[in-house]
Amino acid sequence: MSENKDHQGPASGNSVEGVKFVYDFTEGNKDLKDLLGGKGANLAEMTNLGLPVPPGFTITTEACKVYLESGEAPAALRDEVSAHLEALEQRMGKKLGQADDPLLVSVRSGAKFSMPGMMDTVLNIGLSDKSVKGLAQQAGDERFAWDSYRRLIQMFGKTVLGVDGDLFEDALDKAKEAKKVTVDTDLEAADLKKLVTTFKKIVKKETGRDFPQDPREQMDLAIRAVFDSWNGDRAKLYRRQERIPHDLGTAVNVCSMVFGNLGPDSGTGVAFTRDPASGHQGVYGDYLQNAQGEDVVAGIRNTVPLAELEKIDKKSYDELMSIMETLENHYKDLCDIEFTIERGKLWMLQTRVGKRTAAAAFRIATQLVDQGLIDESEALQRVTGAQLAQLMFPRFDENAKVEQVARGIAASPGAAVGKAVFDSYTAVKWSRSGEKVILVRRETNPDDLDGMIAAEGILTSRGGKTSHAAVVARGMGKTCVCGAEELEVDTKRRRMTVPGGHIVEEGDLISIDGSNGKVYLGEVPVVPSPVVEYFEGRMHPGADDADELVEAVHRMMAFADRKRRLRVRANADNAEDALRARRFGAQGIGLCRTEHMFLGDRRELVERLILADTEEEREESLKALLPLQKKDFVELFEAMDGLPVTIRLLDPPLHEFLPDITELSVRVALAESRQEPHENDLRLLQAVHRLHEQNPMLGLRGVRLGLVIPGLFTMQVRAIAEAAAERKNAKGDPRAEIMIPLVGTVQELEIVREEADKVIAEVEAATGTQLKLAIGTMIELPRAALTAGQIAEAAEFFSFGTNDLTQTVWGFSRDDVEASFFTAYLEKGIFGVSPFETIDKDGVGSLVKSAAEAGRRTRPDLKLGVCGEHGGDPESVHFFHEVGLDYVSCSPFRIPVARLEAGRAATQAEGSDHR
Repeated sequence: MSENKDHQGPASGNSVEGVKFVYDFTEGNKDLKDLLGGKGANLAEMTNLGLPVPPGFTITTEACKVYLESGEAPAALRDEVSAHLEALEQRMGKKLGQADDPLLVSVRSGAKFSMPGMMDTVLNIGLSDKSVKGLAQQAGDERFAWDSYRRLIQMFGKTVLGVDGDLFEDALDKAKEAKKVTVDTDLEAADLKKLVTTFKKIVKKETGRDFPQDPREQMDLAIRAVFDSWNGDRAKLYRRQERIPHDLGTAVNVCSMVFGNLGPDSGTGVAFTRDPASGHQGVYGDYLQNAQGEDVVAGIRNTVPLAELEKIDKKSYDELMSIMETLENHYKDLCDIEFTIERGKLWMLQTRVGKRTAAAAFRIATQLVDQGLIDESEALQRVTGAQLAQLMFPRFDENAKVEQVARGIAASPGAAVGKAVFDSYTAVKWSRSGEKVILVRRETNPDDLDGMIAAEGILTSRGGKTSHAAVVARGMGKTCVCGAEELEVDTKRRRMTVPGGHIVEEGDLISIDGSNGKVYLGEVPVVPSPVVEYFEGRMHPGADDADELVEAVHRMMAFADRKRRLRVRANADNAEDALRARRFGAQGIGLCRTEHMFLGDRRELVERLILADTEEEREESLKALLPLQKKDFVELFEAMDGLPVTIRLLDPPLHEFLPDITELSVRVALAESRQEPHENDLRLLQAVHRLHEQNPMLGLRGVRLGLVIPGLFTMQVRAIAEAAAERKNAKGDPRAEIMIPLVGTVQELEIVREEADKVIAEVEAATGTQLKLAIGTMIELPRAALTAGQIAEAAEFFSFGTNDLTQTVWGFSRDDVEASFFTAYLEKGIFGVSPFETIDKDGVGSLVKSAAEAGRRTRPDLKLGVCGEHGGDPESVHFFHEVGLDYVSCSPFRIPVARLEAGRAATQAEGSDHR
């Protein structure tokens, strides 16, 4: 924004009737964060508590929004700032920047949500060539005055005038070199005077103007700079990362200066009421003598532990400890505090609810319940599913020496180390020999499932968070890094080339971090997660540090399970995954993908079924598949006895069960050139050409496949029914639900349902067992959602397949778009987060909501669930609670996350109702 030549400050021609834009610290409170920002609201709260806060005032976020929208601050702002500045001057008994005894102020940003270091701050505003002498006389310390002045020019030049900060740092370093000292505190007044002159020359050269000597101009320009910093690159990047809305704006806090750089009896520090890393109570923080606040965070000088303050200044230390206890009891949470001591007088400059690690969050929440400061419902709001996920996955030792060679998409968290292998056969073979392997592929497909199961982790050079590799890996709790495009994977030569030309041969050790997408050469030591051992039943709450964390997680999960309304099921395709899911707290299976049962040895049977020319060939294939399917379902019903098991009938894109058309063409061509027999391959190639699809995901799959290939779905229904009857006759309690995939119209469902009901009746008659098999459908097409009222006439339940629903609503191919343009969309702010990661409430979410309402108008007892990837996403779980679904289903390792978030959603709803 251009400089205001008339020094009219933040005011301009924009008028907003009846809006108050400036609040004194005595006027606000901690509940006004939307208006005053977090810093301003908390300064007001501490003022109300009678704590020693330097007087000041806050310019609201509303003023910032007007400025950002129009390029001009509201017309009333200048007069309001003037009135509050005059009141501050009267209170302090001095005027801003006056020559003999100047009032100095700081101008600090303060958004609703903490964005540490992302926006701008300027200290010591009001100093000039004249007032610096008055400050020196008033303080009785010439060095302090000139040190404060050089700080102002340095911060103002960089923050407000846009001068390269390195120019000032270089000049400071040269001054120390000339003096032969290493720290700036060893520079004397004369040195600092020279440095001020140098700094002013830098400003003149870089900006074409002199450093402003008018103190009000300094303040007004600093206020504008803080407003502008809301849209700075680093602030926007931080907001995207933390999912902070871009339209909130920042408040500006104008606070009278207190000085920590007045000598050894002064200083500045930061403190925490508990350890933000562990959650343990104690004295945590840092202190720096003879310094201003920026020195602590900049790391220019070495701080001392906060406990040392007791020896340096016991009076201030004791007062600080008392204030910290007051603040923690008042905020009922870990508090992060900034303070300054000016010649033995303690001043509080900021407090906020402090950021913390995932482990600390769980410990602190339970500690505060035990102390009676919060109840269980509030404790649930202090932890998140994302934090729980961090605690569940193994991680690399942060202290290890590593050689990072690439970075991809963090697709499935965890830390995995193993020998690089480039095909599933080798992965299985080496794994059976006791080797730990990482399966490296350009991208995976269903044929790679055995290798993915055998591997410690999966690394691909293509694909995104919802690619085959990513989805399957998350389902298995397997570490996965996708889309590492820097890697050149050569599966034929069994090696990959990393940036710099280094070759990783098959058998070389590599390490991948699914939490951040990093790829390393060699072995990085792994630290196991005690939380997973707890969920697996291998660790029980105890007394040592790890068990203390497990105890906290255990208690929070118990709170969540008591509170939640949403049930949590698992996406599981075999008994092993089902049993793991049950240990993790699953209340059934919400999605069993039967196509995963047809891989490996069975694939040839399915291929023969699809390509069958005669009814006899088709019946022969179905007859061979039936007992295999029945065995699958018997094992599932045994693992999930007494709990619902939703089985989705076959839903693969057709090409996944057909030979690769290129490989088959080459085989036929070679056979012809060698004059070798190839009639079977030629017949196969002709059939594959006949069935080939340009877009298999929108082709012959799901219910369409069941309608086109007679007997396919009825074979699966018969296997389910016979397995249920066998389990029931063995005194078990099978609760099977049959789900028809990719339905777009009620007529499709009616035809399949009629055939299924007939088969179930036949099995009941043959076994003498009455079966209650619910039949429903997956809502994964926009048309299904839009006609949900009709479809509910033939469905006893809906399960929303939000992966495909997102794909079809947006018109995205999820295997392609994340790697091609999602990064650009995220950077440009089109997405706050990928719609495949968190449900798009406005688009996909509105279809889910309307379909749920329409379905229940037709069938009030319609059971509603979701089985897409969003079922384990924390934010999405809250949405599903709000729209009234009965359950979410997710991968086994996401079940604890979904349980926790379902409890949090219920307590949030309770809080809203009470308000």
